[in-house]
Amino acid sequence: MKISEILQNRKLSVSFEIFPPKQDSAYDAVIGCADALARYKPDFISVTYGAGGGTSANTVRIASHIQEIGVTPLAHLTCLSSTKLEVRAIIDELKIRGIENVLALRGDRPKDSSIATPGDYAHADDLVRDIKAAGDFCVGGACYPEGHPESGNKDRDLDNLKAKVDAGISFLTTQMFFDNNMLYSFLYRAQAKGITVPVLAGIMPVTNGAQLKRMVDLSNAYLPPKFLALVDRFGDDNDAMKQAGIAYATEQIIDLITNGVRGIHIYAMNKPDVVAKIMDNVSDIVKVAR
Repeated sequence: MKISEILQNRKLSVSFEIFPPKQDSAYDAVIGCADALARYKPDFISVTYGAGGGTSANTVRIASHIQEIGVTPLAHLTCLSSTKLEVRAIIDELKIRGIENVLALRGDRPKDSSIATPGDYAHADDLVRDIKAAGDFCVGGACYPEGHPESGNKDRDLDNLKAKVDAGISFLTTQMFFDNNMLYSFLYRAQAKGITVPVLAGIMPVTNGAQLKRMVDLSNAYLPPKFLALVDRFGDDNDAMKQAGIAYATEQIIDLITNGVRGIHIYAMNKPDVVAKIMDNVSDIVKVAR
């Protein structure tokens, strides 16, 4: 089923994201994670696509498995370091397997500026057009509530986002954020720009201090004092930080649902036990909101 159709019939969607293994030896563990998450009847499960396409084959395989177990899959496709021929091959494979939903992403530039990105794409909207031209896909996109780090300013970032939506995006999923007010401000500004597609809130449960550093480096997210105090107090104890991180994510989700956000997208980080505790915490709230 297309995610656009799901969103039309839901007041609130709930979805999860997993990532494929770098080594084939870990493939079965990721499949087990997908199976565990499916028990919570998500509206869809998305599967990321490794930088440079390194895990692309497993992305398609895992998305196909998700479809086989009765859950709608969303396959990521990153284009910055890919040629049009490589992208077309992935799209053709998705069509063969009957996967209808693609999250179109430009991808991150290498931190080492001396490394070339030899692909045929410079922007995600070019990828969106190619996917739409290749078949009857529902295409999603990413957005940054605090602005993309390369955009220069938030107005320019919204202009770029509007161009991506106009190219054929049906829904948006946000990068992680830890202050809900950042999302509410973004939604207001996006609507003023004429961006009216559903926006799903990306929630990252931070369960250890080392993970936090990696996440902040990737997203440049603002960390509110309440969150910083939590990390300062519990970050050196993995069990305590895990419990605190689950509680913080739960609180974020309850506030978002209360304020009418269209969708909750949990970055599962292949940790189904963390997602299970969050979903148990909000089960009745989600039931009412849907």
